[in-house]
Amino acid sequence: METELDTVIQWKCVELADKALMKKYLKEEGSRNCEFTFANIYLWSREVYAIKFAVVEDTLCFLSEGKQTSVTYPLGSGDKKRTIKCLREDFQAKGKPFHMHSVNPKQFEELQELYGDEVSIVYDRDSADYVYEVEKLVKLSGKKYHSKKNHINRFIANCPQWNYEAITEENVEECIQMAKEWGKQNGCEQDQGKQAELKVALQGLTMLEELDLTGGLIRAEGKVIAFCFGEPANEDTYVVHVEKAFAEIQGAYPLINREFLQANATKFTYVNREEDVGSEGLRKAKLSYHPSFLLEKGAVTFEEKEKSL
Repeated sequence: METELDTVIQWKCVELADKALMKKYLKEEGSRNCEFTFANIYLWSREVYAIKFAVVEDTLCFLSEGKQTSVTYPLGSGDKKRTIKCLREDFQAKGKPFHMHSVNPKQFEELQELYGDEVSIVYDRDSADYVYEVEKLVKLSGKKYHSKKNHINRFIANCPQWNYEAITEENVEECIQMAKEWGKQNGCEQDQGKQAELKVALQGLTMLEELDLTGGLIRAEGKVIAFCFGEPANEDTYVVHVEKAFAEIQGAYPLINREFLQANATKFTYVNREEDVGSEGLRKAKLSYHPSFLLEKGAVTFEEKEKSL
């Protein structure tokens, strides 16, 4: 027999010590969503967003307290129906309307099975993840990737003394300095979004080992001109969290993309290269790599039905 929630859920900030606990539930969920890896959660919650978490009914839930307080769909193999009931009671106890974010189409179907027309969703195109086939981005075969190969060939012609390296303790400081220079060139001090992005990149570089991240760089004429880092999202999808290159160096971006995937992601079917956050330039760039599909995410609203007297 189910009992009513007798205590308010205790949400807590994300700490490095929570890594093993969270990874257990994230592995059970097996999501391709770039947001649901420990490194991504830790970096963005520590550096930018007020993200908290709780384990409820043997599932992992995240709370966002931005403009609108909302939670994620429960992650893991626990009783999700019971979890959602507990979450709704928690919001009700605090006098807040119940909302969910980062809900994918499959999860919304499950909500509809439970709540019918009581739930509605609005998908946010700006937050949709771009997912590609790893093999296609490594080989760059065919006419649609012709321009990418041309840019790489131009880079090699202009910078014959180049090489790819894994990021290690010996060269990570060069990546940090390169990221800071990238920030200056891209006006990060004047743009709050870019500033947050740079903070995450810098923190990620200093914590690669602690966060189980893998990084790679391109060196040309002895100088680091591009780097990126990422990690597995699930068994078939790798996610690239951060990729930076000097835009004035033709071919630097497609080269670090190709070389990093070749070195780290060929055993995966897909690579998630995250969202475009509504940036027209970023959207154009991500579409130019021809995604296999977009991973949609939306905000769910629950219609609070009046109780009969």
